[in-house]
Amino acid sequence: MTIRTLPEAKTFQRPQNFQWDAPTDVLARWAATPMADAADDATTITMFEVIGEDFWTGGGVTAKRVSAALRSIGNKDVTVKINSPGGDMFEGIAIYNLLRKHPAKITVEVMGWAASAASIIAMAGDEVRMGLGTFMMVHNAWGGVIGNRHDMRDAAEMFDGFDSAIADIYEARTEQPRKAITDLMDAETFMGPKDAVAKGFADSVDEGLSLPDDDDAQNAAQRPINAVRQLDAILAQQGMSRGERRSFIQDVKTGTRNAADPAMQDAGAFASAAQSLLQSLKS
Repeated sequence: MTIRTLPEAKTFQRPQNFQWDAPTDVLARWAATPMADAADDATTITMFEVIGEDFWTGGGVTAKRVSAALRSIGNKDVTVKINSPGGDMFEGIAIYNLLRKHPAKITVEVMGWAASAASIIAMAGDEVRMGLGTFMMVHNAWGGVIGNRHDMRDAAEMFDGFDSAIADIYEARTEQPRKAITDLMDAETFMGPKDAVAKGFADSVDEGLSLPDDDDAQNAAQRPINAVRQLDAILAQQGMSRGERRSFIQDVKTGTRNAADPAMQDAGAFASAAQSLLQSLKS
């Protein structure tokens, strides 16, 4: 049965003009690492994608998918394997609530990244284990709101509520003082396994958890989409909105826009990433 008594996370109505994003620096680093192997265990749920619907693949880790998996598993112990850069906070909170209500033990295994919304999900684990070389990252709510100055003021208050709800989850799981939690979130904190255990975000370091070699066939198939994700992250760092980035990348993929056009470049890394994207798509 469930070991821990975890609080239900506060849920919010998703604003119509809200756009979520995975943290750009984490997304780029995650996309450059090997993907974890999919599990064939009927009681294991894998979360090796962004949290929320993935525009580029049509996949993603959603509450609907996790709910269906838990129904299929029934009242048995569950292992949740995570390698995700995060994404949609609303989906992350919903998945956390689904897992915390499961009547049997939840074991979370961090295989690579448990960042942003994925770190919220990890907190639902009765036991959280992290492999060597893995990272957990916590930060304040991340997203964008489109509108006028009144919308922006309302958005600031709304994000205060999001941050408070996220801090509630971290505080309950780690048993750290509230100020310590909010300081970690304000600083956008990256934690390796030992640090995460020391701070209460994880329970143990498991040397048996590791990502596959980079030349694995599964990772070779992932390279084109990972190139897209890396370019997406670089464009975000240049200040492009999510909609603008999607339009730009689609143009590059279809050849309707010249990725080497100096007018479209704000950094040398952009040209390199665009070229990498084109080469990956051709290979």
